[in-house]
Amino acid sequence: MNTPLKRSLSIGGAFCLVALGVILVVIRSRNVSGAPQGGSPDVEVVQVEQRDVPILGEWIGTLDGLVDADVRAQVSGYILRQGYQEGAFVKKGELLFEIDPRPFQAAVDQAQGQLDQATATLANAEAVQRRTELDVNRYTPLAREQAASQQDLDNAIQNNLAAKATVETAKAQIQTAQAALETSKINLDFTRLVAPIDGIAGQAQLQVGALVNPNSGPVTSVSTIDPIKVYFTVSESEYLAWRRRFPTETTREAADKSLHLELILADGSTYPHPGTFYFADNKVNESTGAIRIAALFPNPGNILRPGGYGKVRAATQIQQGALLVPQRAVSELQGGYQVAVVDGQDKVSIRTIQVGDRVGTQWIVSDGLKLGDRVIVEGVQKVRPGMRVNPKPFPEETRGE
Repeated sequence: MNTPLKRSLSIGGAFCLVALGVILVVIRSRNVSGAPQGGSPDVEVVQVEQRDVPILGEWIGTLDGLVDADVRAQVSGYILRQGYQEGAFVKKGELLFEIDPRPFQAAVDQAQGQLDQATATLANAEAVQRRTELDVNRYTPLAREQAASQQDLDNAIQNNLAAKATVETAKAQIQTAQAALETSKINLDFTRLVAPIDGIAGQAQLQVGALVNPNSGPVTSVSTIDPIKVYFTVSESEYLAWRRRFPTETTREAADKSLHLELILADGSTYPHPGTFYFADNKVNESTGAIRIAALFPNPGNILRPGGYGKVRAATQIQQGALLVPQRAVSELQGGYQVAVVDGQDKVSIRTIQVGDRVGTQWIVSDGLKLGDRVIVEGVQKVRPGMRVNPKPFPEETRGE
């Protein structure tokens, strides 16, 4: 064989040896960085637990004042001034608006004058009545002894009857004048539009200088919002199921009072003060098949305002001996649910399960698992049925995440 051929064969052999070495190094590095020796991947598992759990119901709620009082004008006139800050807390009797009082003060003065006049008329009539009574008393014995004519006695009696009638008329005029004075004073008081209750005063609907009358509509409103009322609706079936659990009125009232209601605010936070059941409406809505419920929540600082929205949550029953698994261990596939289970030989099987209600970050499992089964929480994507795995406990501190 010639020398060039030998040299080429030598170079080719050396190249093959180098390539084989590179392949071995790659395979070795993959074995080191990949799955553990023996092909068993690490997974994190939890055991199915069993305990009594509360079943929560959740409903959309709307916030409203415990009392919403409209403030309306009772007399006609021009608004002279506004005496409150919109959106501020006001006390019962505090001035909100003042209507020009001058015409009403003049009416009070006039009614007072008429009462004084009627009082003077009555005093004069009573003086006349007393004189006529004296005449009757004087002429009666004289007429009996014929020292005076019967006509004089009859005239005295007639004058006395007329004086009595005048007195009664004057008394009636005084009552009329007193009623007129009282009415004018009430109308004068109506020029001060005051807060009918303690609460938060709303926006002014009319401004200073506006002409108001009893038909103008409310000029503002005052709402009592501590506690604040929250309305929500529950289905008729939910309502009936709750009521059937308590056969007597006493047990129903006790159950209603013991309800612990939570309010989830619009920003997703849980309101720190629990609420209580207030009342259920007296009828079911025919169009929706739901019944309206009201709850009361403490509202220190008046943070919550009428018109807001939230979610009302309450535990409506306790499920005894419920089987629980973390939600993150459950996979949903074509409307069904399944979990990866590790048996006593650390082999994986896929089970179809039936789930019930959610409890926090866990599912209630109604079928497909039993107490003590180990389900994979982390590493499901790395396993397949029949594969042997290396199970490790799922960290406690991450179970609520």
